[in-house]
Amino acid sequence: MLQRILVAVVLAPLFFVVLFFLDPVWLAVLMAAICALASFELLRATGVAHHNGMYICTALAAAAIPLGVWLGYGSQVTQAAALLLMIVTFWIAIRLYDREKAVRFEDVLLCLFGGLMIPWALSTLVELKGMEQGQFLVLLPVICAFLTDGGAYFAGVFLGKHRGVTRVSPNKSIEGYIGGILSGAVFLLLYGVLLKQFAGLDPSLPVLAIYGLVGSAVTEVGDLSFSFVKRQFGVKDYGNLLPGHGGMLDRFDSMVFAAPTLLLLVKLFPPF
Repeated sequence: MLQRILVAVVLAPLFFVVLFFLDPVWLAVLMAAICALASFELLRATGVAHHNGMYICTALAAAAIPLGVWLGYGSQVTQAAALLLMIVTFWIAIRLYDREKAVRFEDVLLCLFGGLMIPWALSTLVELKGMEQGQFLVLLPVICAFLTDGGAYFAGVFLGKHRGVTRVSPNKSIEGYIGGILSGAVFLLLYGVLLKQFAGLDPSLPVLAIYGLVGSAVTEVGDLSFSFVKRQFGVKDYGNLLPGHGGMLDRFDSMVFAAPTLLLLVKLFPPF
């Protein structure tokens, strides 16, 4: 637990500096690295055939998408990455068909998921950062995802009585899930108050409350979804890059769901 706290104390402020203070290019570079690592961790954890070409191409596709969003060519880069990754992975599968280290169709799908879906979702942070008042908008999914996890944990520890809601995560309780969702709404309301007090903005508190409720509910689904993958493939963590937290994908799994949800909500119901 102490190791987990120390890692969070060191990395959280650095992540905040990149999100809030630095130019969007630095967030794009950081997300490119995170996406490449997350895709590699996914392929390794799920036992994708150990063919270097599949790992390298998946990681390169994952890294290209956030950079494309920053350059303003997100759609084109994503389409190109999807096409090239699909061609390369299927070509490798065709070449190795009926051999000892054959590539399964599931391996190809995992490459496409890791190299396209995960970076597409996480690159929405870069898109939020590039919008007007982006330094404030980009914090919405971060607050929602990370504090929902914290709220769910503490609500489960102190109030959790009805456990076993899902066999994917049997130790989690219904009280923990509810606490996580409510904490997301509370913290985003508090964030709105702080923006009004110190940033000179006039955010809509009801809109932020909706962000919190919807975003936190989706965050919970994201956490369970990646836990489902780990359960199915019999792994505890996706990696060990972050002591006490597991791998990069373990830390950003819920963000894969939260970030695109908050971007969509911001576009449909602007907070300012």
